[in-house]
Amino acid sequence: MSEEILINVTPRETRVAVVENGVLQEVFIERRSKRGLVSNIYKGKVCRVLPGMQAAFVDIGLERAAFLHASDIVLSLNPNESVRKADLSISDLLYEGQHIVVQVIKDPLGTKGARLTTHISIPSRYLVFIPYSANTIGISTRIENEEERRRLKTIVMRQMGMIPSDIQNTETLMATETPNPPKTETSSDNEFVVVQTIEVPANQTAPCGRYGFIIRTAAEGADEAMLVSDMNFLCRLWKDVCEKSDKVQAPALIYEDFSLIFRTIRDLVGSSVEKVRIDSREMYQEVIKFTEKFLTDLTPQISHYPGERPIFDLYSIEDEIGRALERKVQLKSGGYLVIDQTEAMTTIDVNTGAYVGSRNLEETIFKTNLEAAQAIARQLRLRNLGGIIILDFIDMIDAEHRRQVLKTLEKCLEKDHTKSHISEVSSLGLVQMTRKRTRESLEHVLCQTCPTCGGRGTIKTAETVCYEVFREILREARQFENQRFLVIASQEVVDMMTDEESDNVAELEVFIGRPIRFQAEHSYTQEQYDIVLIA
Repeated sequence: MSEEILINVTPRETRVAVVENGVLQEVFIERRSKRGLVSNIYKGKVCRVLPGMQAAFVDIGLERAAFLHASDIVLSLNPNESVRKADLSISDLLYEGQHIVVQVIKDPLGTKGARLTTHISIPSRYLVFIPYSANTIGISTRIENEEERRRLKTIVMRQMGMIPSDIQNTETLMATETPNPPKTETSSDNEFVVVQTIEVPANQTAPCGRYGFIIRTAAEGADEAMLVSDMNFLCRLWKDVCEKSDKVQAPALIYEDFSLIFRTIRDLVGSSVEKVRIDSREMYQEVIKFTEKFLTDLTPQISHYPGERPIFDLYSIEDEIGRALERKVQLKSGGYLVIDQTEAMTTIDVNTGAYVGSRNLEETIFKTNLEAAQAIARQLRLRNLGGIIILDFIDMIDAEHRRQVLKTLEKCLEKDHTKSHISEVSSLGLVQMTRKRTRESLEHVLCQTCPTCGGRGTIKTAETVCYEVFREILREARQFENQRFLVIASQEVVDMMTDEESDNVAELEVFIGRPIRFQAEHSYTQEQYDIVLIA
């Protein structure tokens, strides 16, 4: 599979496109006026504790207070660490006015504030630093080779002082792992993978204090010097964060994650990416300096795009972004998807459309659903859809067909960096899935609520508005003794009043005994109108 990353840089906006085999799969957009907050670390002040919700609101300096649930609080924030977290109320963990260090795990969305955690995690290229997970080492389950897993664990454990420096292999330590180790997840926005963890005995304390590491998928094949450099960098960074936290008054930002370009280089560029092309020479030079200092193995993959043709025109990316904002997605077979986003969930409906197949109905439905499963996986990534997602595939009688469609969907989602979970087909023929939502969807980034319909997606017909006007005139005629009425409305409504509804207007004039005049106002929406009483 050929994979390429294109980066378009303008003074106020940066866009990143991930292209696989010439087809746009993901797009990320960051604007100077509205940078994402995920992974930023703040010193916040607890402003409200809500025992009924087992949550608290924390002031981190934003317009709206951020939300912190009890499940996202590190127990060590409470002095009584011997008590099980499940036995504690939010009131036992936090109090109003308390200063705490928190990290954003979900951007503000709509009327909801940012979501926070005190389980701090800071990613680098090869590792994730988890300061509040004492002496814990995790490793991505995507690294499947057992020998490589042992090698990576050995390097990290040796550097942390958990094993003597002369031990070259942790095979004996691995033998002491529990058969069902606890699980955790990386918090990097681009790698939500389950990891297996090793709890190191308390008497083997890491030299830099209480902390842990997760070995990321990108670490596979990395040499010891690269891993040690990453560890030292993260430890220094955390020390700076702690020192800044001690000096500043809450609320305050104490650590800001990389900008979009550098997050892309850190998290997305791997061996599968053939090249990264940047259309800004200035930014290209900055990226090269960054990779030469921290990620030397990636430097050859990065190049400057000097072409006169806009970089996003190379694979019709602009057109693809435009299509990603449409409600309807056409399938090659003639079928189509209908995607609707609401505040509660996203629904995706599959239809055969013009596709009639060549054999029988069940085979036609099966082929349409298979194609739809592949298209859905792409649209989830491209549109960055998250939260609860309901998939309404065309009903399939054959259980094997249902199994293959779900298997296809799961297989296509393996390429997705964001964690998702898919349920079985329900009794209603629906598939429920969840996809972790940390940042706004493409639609929320690029679009706003329609001022005409208020986000409903529909407006009243001109005929409906005409009858509303008639009722309002009747109401006003009973209350006031004016000489005549002037109706100011949109051109569509006025045209209907003077044409199709002209007989009804004449009858109304006779009934109320007063003339009605009309005036078109081009700035009015179809639902807007005013009735002026003229003496």
